[in-house]
Order: sequence, then C-alpha cells, then structure tokens
Amino acid sequence: MRRRIIHTLTALAVPLTLLAAQPPGGHDNPRLYLPDEIKWQEGPPSIPPGAKMALLDGDPAKEGPFVARFKLPPGYKVAPHIHPQPERLTVISGTLHFGMGDKFNVKLDRPMPAGSFGTWPAGMKHFAWTESETVIQIHGSGPWKIEYVNPADDPRNKKN
Repeated sequence: MRRRIIHTLTALAVPLTLLAAQPPGGHDNPRLYLPDEIKWQEGPPSIPPGAKMALLDGDPAKEGPFVARFKLPPGYKVAPHIHPQPERLTVISGTLHFGMGDKFNVKLDRPMPAGSFGTWPAGMKHFAWTESETVIQIHGSGPWKIEYVNPADDPRNKKN
C-alpha cells in the first residue's frame, strides 16, 4: 500500500513541475503561480492610484470567472461603492478594514486579517481601507465593474 501511495505522489509531481512552464490561456492550460512569479502592474483607473494588480485567471472585462490580486499600500482607501456582480474576497496578507454603507466611516468597519474571506451580494454598498500593506484576492464573475455611491469619489472623474 505504501509503495502505491509513493508511486501516485511521484506521478503527480512531474505534471506539477510543468505547470509553471504552461502559457497563460483559458482553463485548458493549467497554471501555477509561485509568489515571486506573480507579475504586478498598476491597478485599473477605476480604483484610487497606488494599488498594484495581478491578474491570475480570466479577464474581468469579459463575461466569465476571473481571479485577481490587489496589493494595497498603507493608508489606502476605497470610497463607498457597489458592484453589479457578487464579490468574493480573500485577504492574503495584512488587514483589510471593510465597512458597509453609503458613507465612509471607520467606526463601522470590520477588520479582516490575513486568512479572512468575505462574500457579499451584487449592489451592496461597501468601502475599505488599510493601515499597512495588504494583499487581497478577488474571485468574481465578469464583466467586473465598480460604481461609486458618490460620483465625485470615482478616480475616473478626477482631473490629473
């Protein structure tokens, strides 16, 4: 029995080592992202400047599932907003302060330390902020959009 388990584990090890060499693509191409292989870029213009983003799977601009990570700097704030699709969020590192409502109020937040997971329905008004660098991962369905409760809070409406 032990020999069969070892043989099975050995057989699995070879394909896993090949995963990192696979090109990105649809769900037909397996991918494995080690932390130092994740490619960070500037966050989208729909969120305040300073965030970095790494798209791990899918395309949030298109219909279908996607997975994206966001690296948020210390003191980062996202004003009250909604999404037209449900949101699923995991805190990878740091602490995300999450609050519900149409006004930004730190007294209404709930700290989500590393390892926390949250999900909320489409159209729920919420906001977030960080004290220290925080990495979050969003699993969603595209097309992903963010609509700010107060249009003046939308970074896309601000002049450079």
